[in-house]
Amino acid sequence: MLQLFSVLLLIVIAIILFALASMQRRQAGIPAGRVIYSDASQWGKVEKPLYDPNLRLTGKPDYLVKQGSQVIPVEVKSRRAPPSPHDSHIYQLATYCLLVAHEYRNRPAYGILHYNDKTFAVDFTTELESAIQAVIREMQTRTARTQVDRSHEDGRRCQNCSYRSVCDQSLRI
Repeated sequence: MLQLFSVLLLIVIAIILFALASMQRRQAGIPAGRVIYSDASQWGKVEKPLYDPNLRLTGKPDYLVKQGSQVIPVEVKSRRAPPSPHDSHIYQLATYCLLVAHEYRNRPAYGILHYNDKTFAVDFTTELESAIQAVIREMQTRTARTQVDRSHEDGRRCQNCSYRSVCDQSLRI
């Protein structure tokens, strides 16, 4: 009788843990699939950035989720959602799509932008790919002409920046 009770208790605990994990996954905006990369430092060691030497581009998406043969980048924003995603957020996500395509040799069909109260699936169209590549080329051309300092107009952004420990322009708040 005691063994039966122990088994039932373990099953109930497993169901509760599974439900809690599913709820946390939905709240984080992570789609179904296996999380293969996480830049959420509270989950453990920080992953190495994705890198494309041809584009001279480095980035760290919040999550990468494997769905079948697809790897989907997920970017989590801590604020409430605008009516539609800001262009800068779309371009950031598109950059991660480029990095995923290079790193995993498989172009993602879309990426996910998750805000506190809403999630957007952003199609990684050829038009978006061309637009982000043009922005990258322009940024690299400007950077090649002069040294561009980081923007430190918002101390909170500097304080929460993942490069703060190695930045020679950190505000050291």
